[in-house]
Parts: sequence; structure tokens; C-alpha cells
Amino acid sequence: MNPIIAPSILSADFAHLQRDIEMINSSAADWFHVDIMDGVFVPNISFGFPIMESLKKFSHKPLDVHLMIVDPQRYIQKFSDAGAAIITVHFEACTHLHRVIQLIKDCGCKAGVALNPHTPISQLEDILPEIDLALVMSVNPGFGGQSFIPNTLKKVSDLRAMADNMHRELIIEVDGGINLKNKNQLLQAGANALVAGNAIFNTESPLDTIQQFKSIDLPIHTI
Repeated sequence: MNPIIAPSILSADFAHLQRDIEMINSSAADWFHVDIMDGVFVPNISFGFPIMESLKKFSHKPLDVHLMIVDPQRYIQKFSDAGAAIITVHFEACTHLHRVIQLIKDCGCKAGVALNPHTPISQLEDILPEIDLALVMSVNPGFGGQSFIPNTLKKVSDLRAMADNMHRELIIEVDGGINLKNKNQLLQAGANALVAGNAIFNTESPLDTIQQFKSIDLPIHTI
């Protein structure tokens, strides 16, 4: 089974957003990855509900919404109403993580938990059976175009081993510095969903690049 590919809309051309949305619609990509930043949890501000509404209006693929914000529970219902199919919150931002996960599910969305590069995957052990997706950050969140942190490969491998024992259907997503050179290493380590931004949108043919991300010649963990 081919990996899930989620182009990050943060790297799109916002002067031609509908064009880029329609390009992803016509591509082999599976999801739109939507990074929401508040300037508090991460040192950057991205976009909010107006962009979400535009994505919902024009996209034909699920919206994979990554909340890099403090107190995400305040906005779960609004992001669900705005079209999110998957809502991922950060372990580091949630005092009552089980409660937030249940809130996401009560809204009818798939629930994910993200870990910053410094957070060990052991922190997911208690929550793992309750979530649909675990997002391993391979850069420090807040900005696109950063370099991949090599230790991510070990974290993904360790998380895959944990999931194989506790939750074999878990989607392991990786976000940050992913390109065609390191994607096979991540898939071999146990990832089955990859977020890519600049590596897709900054190429001559994003459609061809997405197809290359989807094409594999090695076994990966299916979901």
C-alpha cells in the first residue's frame, strides 16, 4: 500500500490559492495538511478560519488540520465545523490530553497527537490506543523549509514498535524537512503518512513530485 501524502498548504502560493488547491485535487496526494499557528505555542502566525473555509469550499480531499496553538480545546468544534477531517493537537499544549482527544472524536473527526522533536515517544504510551494518528515533528514547529532532524528516524522506529504492540492501525505521520531523498528511510522506519511543503510546491512540476512521493519500491506498514 502506498503511503499517505499530505502536501502542506502553508507552502502554497497564497496569491493563487485556489489554483494550488485545484492542483492538489487533481494530484495523487491524499490529504491537505493545514498548519494552524498562533504565535504563542510556536513563534509564527499562519492562518485561521477564513483560509479553512476556502479550503473546505474548493478541496476534494480530507483536511488534515495540525493545531500548533495553546489551549486547542477552545477551537476544536470550530475547526470541525470549518471542514477538518483530522485534528491533531500537541502533547505539549494539552494539560488534559484525554479530554481533548475525546472532544475531537465527539466532533466526528479523527484524533491525532503531535510530538515536538525533544519529546520522547514514551509520552504517547497511555494515550496511544485512543488516537488515530501520531505526528512526529522532524523539525521544531513554526516555520517551513527547515532541515530534517536525523534522530526522527529512531523515534519513528520506536513508535512503530510500540504501535505494533498496542495499536496496529495507528497512522504514523512525519512532518518537517521531508523530501524525496529521505522519504524511503522514513517509510522503512515505520511511517505511513508524510507531510511535504517546499519539497512539493517549490518544484517545476508539483504533480510529478507528488507522484514520486507516492511511488515506493519497498514494503511499508499498511493501515
